[in-house]
Amino acid sequence: MKTFIAPGQRPDTETVVAIGSFDGIHLGHQALIAQLKAKAREHRVPSVVYTFDPPTRVLTQGVEFLSTLPEKLELLARYGVDETVAVPFTAEFAARPKEAFLDDLRLLRPRTVVVGEDFHFGRGRAGSAADLAEVAPEVVVVPIHGLGGEDIKSTRIREYLKTGDVEGARRLLGRHYDAQGVVIHGDQLGRTIGWPTANISVPDGKALPMGVFAVVAIGDHGRWHGMANVGFRPTVNGTTRRFEVHLFDYEGDLYGQELHIKFFAHLRGEQKFSGLDALKAQLQQDAANARAALVGVK
Repeated sequence: MKTFIAPGQRPDTETVVAIGSFDGIHLGHQALIAQLKAKAREHRVPSVVYTFDPPTRVLTQGVEFLSTLPEKLELLARYGVDETVAVPFTAEFAARPKEAFLDDLRLLRPRTVVVGEDFHFGRGRAGSAADLAEVAPEVVVVPIHGLGGEDIKSTRIREYLKTGDVEGARRLLGRHYDAQGVVIHGDQLGRTIGWPTANISVPDGKALPMGVFAVVAIGDHGRWHGMANVGFRPTVNGTTRRFEVHLFDYEGDLYGQELHIKFFAHLRGEQKFSGLDALKAQLQQDAANARAALVGVK
């Protein structure tokens, strides 16, 4: 998949364009991408996703994001998008009038524009799907998709993650929620009590579920079952959020390597224990529960 940071960077050819933040690439986004690809095949032109980095609500509302830009690009490529224009979304960009956004869109020469029904653009969200007819002969508005009586939206997925409900997030994403990051040095406390962990550094603002989870970790040299803790480690008076993963049946050095962590099951919330012995006993039980939750998972 080809990637650009401005509409003017791509070749001067006709396209079909889908516009949106695409945060998390959930099932609703996937339905929109399906429409994009169908229209691109119909017109025999490239399918282009025009998106924003960070997602618009990260800047305007201060929410956490579900996908980093590399994660989003990887998913868009997986779902078969030909090209992505990922525009830096700054305060200056958000303050531009809707006409400036339409001028940018004209550079993509869209035969069709595909958007969700709640799409707005320009300063004060003044622009709507109706305005897109100024730059494209066809505008397709995809309704908000629902599942089990609830709308499929990134906001709802964030709510699930705040309570540790990775199964709820999975239903709306159509896949297990995940996070990618580099293994960094920690205080190595886990190693001293028989439970070594990989400390994963993720970008500030990345949404993570709080608690203890059964996970699958994927690295350059393998794939492992394990358990993850996301929290503040109250038993040792921690003050900053940590993302730590214990890999089952693994011995080796992971420092500096990138791990891709998939969250499969919520085991429990974060707890403060009376001491390290109580913590070790609980970790033993957590490991047994995680192994059971991952039976049959490759």
